[in-house]
Amino acid sequence: MTVQPQPLGSEAGQALRAEPIEGLRHEVNLLGSLLGDVLREQGGEALYDLVERARRATIAARTTGRVAERLRELQERFSRLSDEDLFGIVRAFGIFFHLINLAEQHHRVRTLRQRERMEPALHESIEAALVALRDRGLPPDTVAKVLGELLVFPVFTAHPSEPRRRTVLQRLAALARSIQQLDDPRLSPRERDWLLERLREEITLLWQTAETRVARPTPLDEVRSNIAILVGPVYDVVPLLRRALERALQRSYPELVGREWPVPVRLATWVGGDRDGNPSVTAAVTEATARLLREAIVRRYRDEVVELRRALSVSARVRPASETLLDRIDRERERLNLAPVRAWADEPYRRFLGLIEERLRRTEAGEFGGYFTPEEFLDDLRLIADSLESGKGLRIARGRVADLIARVRVFGFHLAELEIRQDAARHREALAELFALDGVSNYLERTSDDREALVLQRLAGKPFGFPRGALSPETREVLETFEAIVRIQRFNGERACHTVIVSMTSETADVLGTLLLAREAGLVDCYTNKAWSRIDVVPLFEQIAELDNCGAIVERLLSLPFYREIVASRGDHLEVMVGYSDSNKDGGYVSSNWRIYRAQEQLARAASRYGVTLRIFHGRGGAIGRGGGPMGRAIRSRPMAARTPVLKVTEQGEVIFTRYSEPAIGLRHWEQMIHALVQSVLGEPEPPVPTEWLSTMERLASLSQAAYEELVKGHPEFVAYFTTATPFPELATLNLASRPVARRAGSDGTVRFADLRAIPWVFSWTQSRVNLPGWYGLGTALERVVEERGAEILRSMYRNWPFFETLIDNAQISLGTAELTVASLYAQLAEYPELFERIAAEYERTVRLVLTITGQVELLERSPVLSRLVKLRNPYVDVLHLAQIELLRRYRQLAADSEGRRARLLDAIHHSINAIAAGLQTTG
Repeated sequence: MTVQPQPLGSEAGQALRAEPIEGLRHEVNLLGSLLGDVLREQGGEALYDLVERARRATIAARTTGRVAERLRELQERFSRLSDEDLFGIVRAFGIFFHLINLAEQHHRVRTLRQRERMEPALHESIEAALVALRDRGLPPDTVAKVLGELLVFPVFTAHPSEPRRRTVLQRLAALARSIQQLDDPRLSPRERDWLLERLREEITLLWQTAETRVARPTPLDEVRSNIAILVGPVYDVVPLLRRALERALQRSYPELVGREWPVPVRLATWVGGDRDGNPSVTAAVTEATARLLREAIVRRYRDEVVELRRALSVSARVRPASETLLDRIDRERERLNLAPVRAWADEPYRRFLGLIEERLRRTEAGEFGGYFTPEEFLDDLRLIADSLESGKGLRIARGRVADLIARVRVFGFHLAELEIRQDAARHREALAELFALDGVSNYLERTSDDREALVLQRLAGKPFGFPRGALSPETREVLETFEAIVRIQRFNGERACHTVIVSMTSETADVLGTLLLAREAGLVDCYTNKAWSRIDVVPLFEQIAELDNCGAIVERLLSLPFYREIVASRGDHLEVMVGYSDSNKDGGYVSSNWRIYRAQEQLARAASRYGVTLRIFHGRGGAIGRGGGPMGRAIRSRPMAARTPVLKVTEQGEVIFTRYSEPAIGLRHWEQMIHALVQSVLGEPEPPVPTEWLSTMERLASLSQAAYEELVKGHPEFVAYFTTATPFPELATLNLASRPVARRAGSDGTVRFADLRAIPWVFSWTQSRVNLPGWYGLGTALERVVEERGAEILRSMYRNWPFFETLIDNAQISLGTAELTVASLYAQLAEYPELFERIAAEYERTVRLVLTITGQVELLERSPVLSRLVKLRNPYVDVLHLAQIELLRRYRQLAADSEGRRARLLDAIHHSINAIAAGLQTTG
């Protein structure tokens, strides 16, 4: 949790410099003090005093109970400040929150270590899960079966919800390293002074670094940022997870320790492959991405092999290596045409690792003698491990050598599986053109059944085979994407790129048509005895109607002999994706969550009926309105039919930095997911959900969706209100990512609700403290159901049904972190006050009903750490909101010909967006 900091640069903070730092409170005060020093140096006493007056004013507003009145008074004072003063306030509080977030992250790691020392098995760890199974008497074979299937499968995306530049993230990482050193009790007074001076230096660098980009990043910029995380902290987490699993087995099921268990994680990425609505992602970009991923991981392996070579100084005079290893050294040296290394004459492992290093260099350069597959690399590493074990070096073999083996098994030569995503509409348009050239017109205007029949008929015949010059650029690009997959697989193996996600899937022809397009590149074959495919076509169901119908679509597909053969060629594994963001935007919070729950049941039944193994891919975001919330709780709230020991899930935007920038936190994140997966599959069985609860939930979803649609789709001025009562238009100009914030806009720049992308939709409501996508419609639905059926049934559902408990508690997070007093100030930027009144009334209704059902006096009563965090941060975020509102008002009222001032104001607004995101620790 966070703590109330002292004034920036206060004497209390200054006094701490001579004392050891103990805990989060001291770190926060110290960092505030150091920031105060920098503010005085960079902005002078005037800026420092302005920041302090604003801070004291908002604290007083929150502690006197006169929040609305005091905030309006401060808003009036802000209206008289210069643009430069407002910008200075934004920068000061934004950097303050960056520092506090780092301190909290460090405190979390410190707390985890303390708990590990105190608890027999750390809560929600792998060890805790297996010990619980042992205590219940589950036999080793049962546990072994689940461990063999267990898989955490994060997919890293480049969705535009990380507003900070990579440069800023690097500056924060440097600060984090210095903050960690504050805990070192061995620091002398002189070393401590040096460390504090380094912190001032880093804070000064952060102050003098612009937090926003001057240009929108390209897809390859995003790829490089993604790679930095993958070959950095994620690479470091993998062996930690291997060791955590081994330790857990030793303490719970020692009879299973001797087996070589795979690290239960796979990695994928959409960065460089997601072309849904992003014209910048082309086939050439996707191929370049695959090359960059390969180069990065091979280079990382070389670095580790060099470190391993330095470490494995085992002498043949002390412990000879195996004859097999010695023979391999001689053969490889001759094959690579290398002279013997005299310096390592009696150190065979160093000689062999030197050869491995040379082979990796040639692999990276594409020269003769490199590794063709990662399996060849693994064979060499296992040969080292076997030789060490045979020579009483078991402990060495199971240390760093085993760590590298684990990494190669996870990362291969591809680093992360590169997944392709494209909108079903683009594929339909390409098929329409191909069919038209083949003499079949009106493909798009036909019924879905007609399209399915046409595609199946064509699959039974020959490929279209039209020359590329005869096709439109759009259709050429679609086909070139599949050709790029062929080249990537040829270059780096099928594992490197084999998943094609079809977003907005609404019918069987969307899946079958994708296979037909892939056949043009030779990825699918229908002429042999059995149809086969070298790709997995994954339908993505992400709107309410499609989620309702997804079970029928998949069942129809599996009933087709051709498609069933395709699935059989993929090992009888079927992957289907469900989308949280667009379904929430389409039908609201309650309806989206319920439809996804029912969709999982439908999909599981269809897969079971046709004997295929189903993997549901969850397209979750960081915010509650996009499927966010505690991951463990989400896993346990899955329907019984869909509780498999596998979780594939997107990791998006700022969530990636939060979860993976520190290896200890990354390990904790994976362990918590694994704990929840094991418990959900092997935990105490739950009774079937009563029919009455199901019908009540259906009623809630229907009522909630109606209330939501009446507001966002029924009110003719709602989009105009949204785009003026939030910073959405200015957020659209913030160079967050290579993908635009809306699919298309009118000629006058207006945007339709249907074209708003879900991420900036949620981001904007978060900035204005409404959090509407995380709760709107719930209150109306609960009130009606209480009138119809009474409150007790809802209380019983909350106490006894994990899904409903999660639904209500996640809404609590959205409600508890919303701030309607602040939101009312944003509403003054817009017309149509009745819209805010309606939103505010639904908020009050929802809070009242949630408290009734949960039996609480106030929101987040059972989440005291989060509740305290929100209350402590609110005064500081209030300052940023008031500054942003004033900046928005000035910017929007300024004449278009005032280019210089408009640019400066817009830059200040962009920084305020970053600062508020840091203060709330969420974007969208």
